[in-house]
Amino acid sequence: MNILVLHGPNLHLLGKRQPEIYGHQTLQDINMALDRQAAASPHPIMLKIFQSNHEGELVSIIGDHIDWADGILINPAAYTHTSVAIRDALATIAVPVIEIHLSNIYAREAFRHHSYISAVAVGVIGGFGTHSYTLSLDAMIQILQEHVHST
Repeated sequence: MNILVLHGPNLHLLGKRQPEIYGHQTLQDINMALDRQAAASPHPIMLKIFQSNHEGELVSIIGDHIDWADGILINPAAYTHTSVAIRDALATIAVPVIEIHLSNIYAREAFRHHSYISAVAVGVIGGFGTHSYTLSLDAMIQILQEHVHST
C-alpha cells in the first residue's frame, strides 16, 4: 500500500501555533507516529509525507504521484475552504482520499464550515487533534484492504 500524506499551510508551525486549538505536538511528532503505525501494520505500507504552504506545490505533488499512490491522506488546512485546484487534482488521481483536520471545523468560524475537498473524499476525520491522523491511516488501510479483497 502506497499512501501519500499531505500537510497544508501552517502545519509546520504545530506545537507553537494556537496550541489551545491545535495542541502541543509538532508536525514531526505526527509524522513519526504515522511512520510507527505503518511499520507496526501487518500490511506492507509505504508512506510519502509532504508539507507545503504553497497551493501549487501541493497540486504538483498530487500529480507527481498519480501512478504511485493507492490512497491519499490530506490535511489541506486553510486550503480546505479555498482551493478548487487541490480539489481537482485529488479528483483526477482517482484513489481514495481522506480529509483530515486537527480541530472540528464545524465548531469554529463559519467560513471554515465549507470544504472543497470533502466532495472528492471518501471521508473526513477531524476534531481529535493529532489522533485524527492515526484514525485516518487506520481507515485508509481498511479501505485499501477491502479494495484488494473485492478485486
